[in-house]
Amino acid sequence: MQSEVIRPHRVVVLALDGVYPFELGIPNRVFGTADGRYEVFTCSVDGKPVRSDSDFDIAVARDASALETADTVVIPPCDVLAILKDVLPQQISDALARINPAARLVSICTGAIVVAAAGLLDDRPATTHWNFAERFGAHFPRIRVDPNVLYVDDGDILTSAGASAGVDLCLHLIRRDHGSEVANMVARRCVVPPWREGGQAQFIEQPVPPPAAAGTADARQWALENLHSPLTMADLAERARMSGRTFARRFRDEVGISPGRWLIQQRVFRARELLETTELSVDRIAAEVGFATGTSLRQHLHEAIGIAPLAYRRTFRAGAAAAP
Repeated sequence: MQSEVIRPHRVVVLALDGVYPFELGIPNRVFGTADGRYEVFTCSVDGKPVRSDSDFDIAVARDASALETADTVVIPPCDVLAILKDVLPQQISDALARINPAARLVSICTGAIVVAAAGLLDDRPATTHWNFAERFGAHFPRIRVDPNVLYVDDGDILTSAGASAGVDLCLHLIRRDHGSEVANMVARRCVVPPWREGGQAQFIEQPVPPPAAAGTADARQWALENLHSPLTMADLAERARMSGRTFARRFRDEVGISPGRWLIQQRVFRARELLETTELSVDRIAAEVGFATGTSLRQHLHEAIGIAPLAYRRTFRAGAAAAP
């Protein structure tokens, strides 16, 4: 008897008029780099070319019927000003109604406004680009809008902020589906950071220090290489040859969060990798990533993702084993 052929997870990207070309290409670039674990299709509501926000149109090969077979649907940013002023065009509403009920729905940037206009975000948490967040919340008062995060994972519906946050969210989904090892491989191939916590700030006042100023990048890299040590902010400041106050201010300017919170994030991330890829005990992993005790690791992991270490290991081991 022939064994059943399992198709890859199908991601369908819905291109709407005024679509942003860069964001439209993010799902294909990220999911398409995961060694055949996903297949990515792009469609429009009627299979015809769509107007982009640049000086060219985009031709697609599929219409909204592709949404019926999707496992994940992605809606990139498009021309949403008309939607904020009026209602969702019937053609778009009809297309969204064709989405497979079992599919998860993902928006990038202002794509969340399309999802909201369809009534799919009512009474849910969500985010969008910080520049639209105020209008978003005012126009859709039932949505719990958080303008200060990179992305929101609410299970079957996920929303993200601007362009780079769309990359973060796609990597987050790969990590959710297949674990950190696969997500890190994809990140390396795309030459992007492997992980930024969804709760990291969207808007950083000074992302690049003045030319004459020293930055904190070297200190951060040194910290990543020495997570097993009991690092303090004073250690990082000394490494950067700055006073503690100057280092803390510059770090927040460059990264968007405090050094202490960033260090905990990196330790939790490394702990997740070790839980997925090794048989080390919780106490040993805690020591490897710089937490004083296994209890401390359990507390920080639970605060970050709401799950205990061994439950996390079982979940991601099972997910990896079931992946094609």
